[in-house]
Amino acid sequence: MFIEVVKSKIHRVKVTGADLNYIGSITIDEDLMDAANIINGEKVQIVNNHNGERFETYAIPGPRNSGEITLNGAAARKVAPGDVLILITYAMMPIEEAKQFKPSLVFPNEENNLLR
Repeated sequence: MFIEVVKSKIHRVKVTGADLNYIGSITIDEDLMDAANIINGEKVQIVNNHNGERFETYAIPGPRNSGEITLNGAAARKVAPGDVLILITYAMMPIEEAKQFKPSLVFPNEENNLLR
């Protein structure tokens, strides 16, 4: 039997942009993607702490050390710049593996950058 568990989480990032005229996705600073073990094109669940919206899209990398968190396409209607989000990815694995698995948890600073 396989179960779905949290693979990675970027906790409390601020939206820096919303672009309705893009095909779709969320642009995430590539440093944050690397730290959270999120790959280009991976499905991401987005939880908006400001308005309660929960939705899914896919990740694309933004410039490193930019702090960029931009919602693109229709998802741009679910956020406003300055909203605080939690970004979550999941993985399927056998129960025994899941019991030992440690997700990648990232807690950026106020500018959406990694604490160094």
